[in-house]
Amino acid sequence: MRMLADRLLPGRPYPLGAQCDGLGVNFAVFSAHATRIDLCLFDESGRREIARMPLPECTDEVWHGYLPRAGPGLVYGYRAYGPYEPQHGHRFNPHKLLLDPYARKLVGAVRWTDALHGYRKEDRGMDRRDSAAAMPKCVVVDDAFNWHGDQRPEWPWGQTVIYEAHVRGLSMLREDLRPIERGTFRALSDPAFIDHLLTLGVTSIELMPIHAHVNDRFLVERGLRNYWGYSPLGFFAPEPSYLSRDQLDEIRVAVRSLHVAGIEVILDVVYNHTCEAGETGPTLCWRGLDNASYYRLVPGDERHYINDTGCGNTLDLTHPRVLQMVMDSLRYWAEAFRVDGFRFDLGVTLGREEGGFDPGAGFFDALLQDPVLSRLKLISEPWDIGPDGYHVGRHPPGLAEWNDRFRDGVRRFWRGDEGMRPDLATRLAGSADLFNRRHRKTWASVNYVTAHDGFTLADLVSYSHKHNEANGEDGRDGHNENYSSNWGVEGPTSDPDILATRAAVARAMLATLFCSHGTPMLLAGDEFGRTQFGNNNAYCQDNEISWLDWRQANSEEGRALIAFVSRLAALRHEYASLRHERFMVNDHFVAEGLPEIAWFDELGEPIWDDAWNDPQRRTLGLRRAVRQGDELEVTLFLVNGHGYAVTFVLPPSSVPWRVLIDTARPEEPESVLSSPSLELEPRSAVLLGCRMRTP
Repeated sequence: MRMLADRLLPGRPYPLGAQCDGLGVNFAVFSAHATRIDLCLFDESGRREIARMPLPECTDEVWHGYLPRAGPGLVYGYRAYGPYEPQHGHRFNPHKLLLDPYARKLVGAVRWTDALHGYRKEDRGMDRRDSAAAMPKCVVVDDAFNWHGDQRPEWPWGQTVIYEAHVRGLSMLREDLRPIERGTFRALSDPAFIDHLLTLGVTSIELMPIHAHVNDRFLVERGLRNYWGYSPLGFFAPEPSYLSRDQLDEIRVAVRSLHVAGIEVILDVVYNHTCEAGETGPTLCWRGLDNASYYRLVPGDERHYINDTGCGNTLDLTHPRVLQMVMDSLRYWAEAFRVDGFRFDLGVTLGREEGGFDPGAGFFDALLQDPVLSRLKLISEPWDIGPDGYHVGRHPPGLAEWNDRFRDGVRRFWRGDEGMRPDLATRLAGSADLFNRRHRKTWASVNYVTAHDGFTLADLVSYSHKHNEANGEDGRDGHNENYSSNWGVEGPTSDPDILATRAAVARAMLATLFCSHGTPMLLAGDEFGRTQFGNNNAYCQDNEISWLDWRQANSEEGRALIAFVSRLAALRHEYASLRHERFMVNDHFVAEGLPEIAWFDELGEPIWDDAWNDPQRRTLGLRRAVRQGDELEVTLFLVNGHGYAVTFVLPPSSVPWRVLIDTARPEEPESVLSSPSLELEPRSAVLLGCRMRTP
């Protein structure tokens, strides 16, 4: 390491973070209430402090200084001085080493000790033990990378198929990869994995949180880890364990490789809370730098935190500097790593203003006017646990939303619940009851049957109850109502009839997903029958419970299911009526006597109000028609949710139907249908289609 200067020059208050200019490094960190902030420098390992210097200037509440002769690789942290008055929201403690909120890279990991807490347990007074030895450290980086020739795939929303996955879980059991590459971004750029995505017809991979995160103390004490990563330690630095050789460019190579294949990269991001938890949590970064600015505190009792997230704290995005941090983080990942979109965890929290959730909140306004971010794919998880926290369909235009109403409705219909036919019809048509407002399109509904939170598809048809004993919480965690069924035996069985029913229901739900208007999202591993052994909250299971077992993909059953999913995705890409972006209406005709959407029963007759309200009816026919130039395209999706076969009489038509796919006969190729009727097996769906030239 070259000799560093022994003092800091004034530097500049912008940009925030540590920025190299080739001659030195400028440091800038926000704190409205600090009285002094020290820059602490460490050796390359982060174990030994080699210098400590006060930041010499504070401009507009940004503390800053410039260190000549410093450059990439420099290891650092901060200490902040100010009032220790928890009752007023201030928790400054210079004995605690703090991370830079804008740190691009971390070295080391949190090692749990009481010294990480800013208070004494016995009396809540200031704890004077030094925390540096137990803290990770920040690393100055150079973000230069040759992106020459890289092009974002920019899939239109209407053609998008999302694959939700975990960076580590995707490849930990990939025996064809070198051990050092398993569980890292290197595996994402592996040609075999990319070919798998292309085979499935995936256009976009949505990665669960890749930001640096903490393994919560209560999990470590149980011998577990925060596998999902929804406990952010930084919003600019990636999780170090996802890098095989500690190089940020591994992420860039993965993104570029996926782009070459035409696959977008969407990041699941957590800006609603941090890993510092509630008032009894550790002091690692934001709490020590300016607790009263970064977090939403209980008015009049600022010792306590507003907890709309269920994680102990809530970031205050109404504060301009906190909002700036979030926006800077998003732009950093969009520009320095060229990701194609973001999924916002607990998006309602991000839109909370003083009076509660507001579709016109400052965060949404900033996001949707941003010339970089507004052009990307933006998805919100439209709920949190705070007051009035459920807002599916109420986000502003420009954002898509996870639609749990689709998830629950599809599950309940195929489970055989009464009265679900009207709801299934609504979900198939794009959930207009939720999203058909403010000129939004059908793609605003992100449809899914399963996601990381809950049962996998295989478990959804194999377990009637959650089995979370491995989490160490006596089964209290996870959803109690999953709208699942084991179809006769809880868990694994060798009964051929039960196995056949499970497979039939799983295929029917997959067909419903891909034949519905909206944006389909497939959970990684569902395409070959991955199981979590009945665990519906595997957030702490960094092991075979959560990892994808690719041996299943190579089994006879796994290959068959992959082929089935691939056919569904190919049909969706081929037939525009399956992915129509505008909400269809039955009083708009694409040809004489042919409305663009119509509903029929098994007799081929339109369904009237009394029949819609019959709770025992579990058959449905959905016909959709679109005109593209001089070509007319028509599809007919037939559904039999009964436990017995039903013969469908097709609606009167001169259309020459082809059987595109039958979930009861998934391996049969397309064929011409010569009969005016068609028998559907129990718990199955059939897609018919046709194209014809018209004057």
